[in-house]
Amino acid sequence: MASPSTSSAPLPSDAGAGSLGIWFVGARGSLATTATIGLAALAGRLTDETGCVTAHPDLDGRGLAAWGDIVVGGHDVGTVPLSKQAERLVAGGVVPGVLVQQVGPDLEATEARLRAGVRLGESADQRADVERLAADIREFAATVDRVVVIDVSSTEPPHDAGADAATWADLEAAWAAGRAPLSPSSAYACAALLAGAPYVSFTPSPGMDVPALRELADRCGLPFAGSDGKTGETLVKSALAPMFSTRSLAVRSWTSINLLGGGDGSTLSDPAARSSKTGTKRSGLEAMLGHEVPGPMHIDYVEDLGDWKTAWDHIRFDGFLGTRMTMHFTWEGCDSALAAPLVLDLARLTGRAVAVGETGPLAALGFFFKSPLGSQEHRLAQQWETLLAWSHECAERVSG
Repeated sequence: MASPSTSSAPLPSDAGAGSLGIWFVGARGSLATTATIGLAALAGRLTDETGCVTAHPDLDGRGLAAWGDIVVGGHDVGTVPLSKQAERLVAGGVVPGVLVQQVGPDLEATEARLRAGVRLGESADQRADVERLAADIREFAATVDRVVVIDVSSTEPPHDAGADAATWADLEAAWAAGRAPLSPSSAYACAALLAGAPYVSFTPSPGMDVPALRELADRCGLPFAGSDGKTGETLVKSALAPMFSTRSLAVRSWTSINLLGGGDGSTLSDPAARSSKTGTKRSGLEAMLGHEVPGPMHIDYVEDLGDWKTAWDHIRFDGFLGTRMTMHFTWEGCDSALAAPLVLDLARLTGRAVAVGETGPLAALGFFFKSPLGSQEHRLAQQWETLLAWSHECAERVSG
């Protein structure tokens, strides 16, 4: 692994954007820890902006918070300190040991801002849990100009809150009756909205996919985004599938084998949680090709892989005169290192969206997600153009 850059050249920033707080749900996990390390390195000019979409020269960065003006807090049900998680990431080859030493004080400062999260069924009073989570976010928000809540916690199984969350009034009535209809991710989303913060789901968990919470977001005039970050194999699919479609090549089958370790891999070894992930993967592919695509899609846990993942895809397609042809590719990458800059990007972009008064689903952020809220577009090139146009529009509104 390459050593971090020690260049003293200033990184692009907007000094007038104000301070931004990122409140991670799952703040002690591999992804959040990598993002926290990376943010400190960017702020201290210990590394360059490789992997950061908001640093792309074509994206209008006016009004985005500077790296040095961003601070991190969060919730987690785990208690292993960030410093210990960082040591594990160093041992797994995810981040350089020298860099972790350099940003040690930043990790300690972030650790002091972390609070206890909630588990499903842990408490008999979900309303009280949500109010406590919201209070934690409000306390953090008082120290910065604006806050973005980003859920990077473990993937949950599909969850239907049902009639108890059909409207905000229904949800309040359910709570008053002692019921707890929300999944943990939806409880965090609710807490974020009640605290006046936008919510971004980087997982395929239910989150904002609850009518009562959509209503609450509308009442609060807040934006939200998601879901399920697009970091590896699906990123390749969103660039490759449109190629087959635009060249009128008939895809007959598409088989995907995913091997991953780490906490996410362990979580996805549960069939119920795994179904959330495979659902978002398959829906995007079929939307791009315009028809159902047969072929198995596997996600298998290999403990030895740690934070690394391997995906192998095998595609069978017909060309002219029905000639059957085959393509396959292998993607190997580090999940945390691929995702960490993206959650930092999402925080900056969502923070600016709040500043210019955006509300509802941020469809233009579909570039980052497998299952984009507010959009049916999955083709990477089209998503990129939409993101650029929206970014320029927001920048103009900030500058105007």
